Amino acid sequence: MTSPDVADAVAVLRRGGLVAFPTETVYGLGADAGNPAAVERLFAVKGRPRTHPVIVHLAEATAVKGWAAEVPRDAWALADAFWPGPLTLILPAAAHVPGGVTGGAATVGLRVPAQPLALELLAAFGGGIAAPSANRFGRVSPTTAAHVRADLGADVDQILDGGPCAVGVESTIVDLSRGTPRVLRLGGLSVEALSEVLGYAVEVLPLAAAGRVGGPGPAGAGLAHTGPAAVDHDAPPAPGTLASHYAPEARVEVVAVEAVAGRAETLLAEGRRVGLLAPRRVEGLPPGVDALPPAGGSQAYAQCLYQRLREADRRGLDVLLAVPPPETGIGAAVADRLRRAAAAG
Repeated sequence: MTSPDVADAVAVLRRGGLVAFPTETVYGLGADAGNPAAVERLFAVKGRPRTHPVIVHLAEATAVKGWAAEVPRDAWALADAFWPGPLTLILPAAAHVPGGVTGGAATVGLRVPAQPLALELLAAFGGGIAAPSANRFGRVSPTTAAHVRADLGADVDQILDGGPCAVGVESTIVDLSRGTPRVLRLGGLSVEALSEVLGYAVEVLPLAAAGRVGGPGPAGAGLAHTGPAAVDHDAPPAPGTLASHYAPEARVEVVAVEAVAGRAETLLAEGRRVGLLAPRRVEGLPPGVDALPPAGGSQAYAQCLYQRLREADRRGLDVLLAVPPPETGIGAAVADRLRRAAAAG
């Protein structure tokens, strides 16, 4: 039985309105994916470039056949293994898919979220819901309903509150539109898990892999690389793959743990308000550094990442020094988000 709040949300979507709803990754700003006017309003509210596509959320895996012109065998294998879950598949778009959803490309991103309220909404709506993150474009993604209210206010018609998001970073995006699967965006599903199901190592495109800790130079030496990421121009457009994204107002600098104290001293001497985000407590910090609560292991770091970035702004920090977790599993996605936030500064 559909709950009253979900029934109201379905009515909003069917008349072309916008509904924010929780997924396991982040809160999405939903519009009827089959309604070009509704999708246009979604882009306007977010301030999102029209060439930046959005992901279509579905109630079940079999629904991909209504949105994709072709579904290769590897796509079905991944869907069977990981849907519902934090995985988006890029597939050739069916002819009827609105260009606003695809950013004018010949491909479409599809996923089935692993969140009960989201699945209830999708099942009751009976169609695809286009849903980027429910925040202004380029800013920190929301992981609670309160974040959505703070970011979008009256620009969203209804917010479904499903509590904090369980994963905390966006879905992993895998392109299957051109043969061999390729990861376009690191996310809540690890590359290792993808490779295990497919039986071979999955390629991670340069933009998704760029700027990892230990990039140029010895691993963990001084400041980690925060420069522009390399781009594979043959890759289809995909959400959240810009080099600069996910940024708070505070400037983010990604730094190795042994370089924290020295960098903090320099910034403090310049009169900056300096904060620290790290997996564990860092000893020997100079006086004046505002250390946020330790983020914990990779999974916990992912869950609290966007909350901590927002906390940096609430504390009025000028610079947030961020020590990433080990870059395996979901830790690679956390490091990716920190690098993109740093590139925005």
